[in-house]
Amino acid sequence: MTYKEKKRWAFLGLPWTFTEYTVTDEIITVKSGFLNRVENDCYLYKVVDVRLESSLMERIFGLGTVHCFSGDVTNPDLRLQHIRNARTIKDYILRQSEEERLRRKTLNTQSLDGSPAMEAMGQMDSCDL
Repeated sequence: MTYKEKKRWAFLGLPWTFTEYTVTDEIITVKSGFLNRVENDCYLYKVVDVRLESSLMERIFGLGTVHCFSGDVTNPDLRLQHIRNARTIKDYILRQSEEERLRRKTLNTQSLDGSPAMEAMGQMDSCDL
């Protein structure tokens, strides 16, 4: 399944911007710019969490902003701004990112105590067993 959306103005929800979002089964692509085109990709298996935001103006015109939090170096908070069908796209990204992690057998761990995982591993190595 592929979703294609254009970034829209928050006022009236018109697609008069030069930013296009494409969400496929494996990748999210953001193309922006008119004279200088920039294309940014993020694999779905890297997406850790997804958040939907809708301001009052966005809700009036049926728009929303989807935040994709990932381990991607170029853009750790990938935003799909002012798009239609935002809830559907958010749910799809969340579900598909989990399927991609399972398909690629990728393990995503987070440190719950606030310390980096490598420091915790170093502390475990220094323990006497």
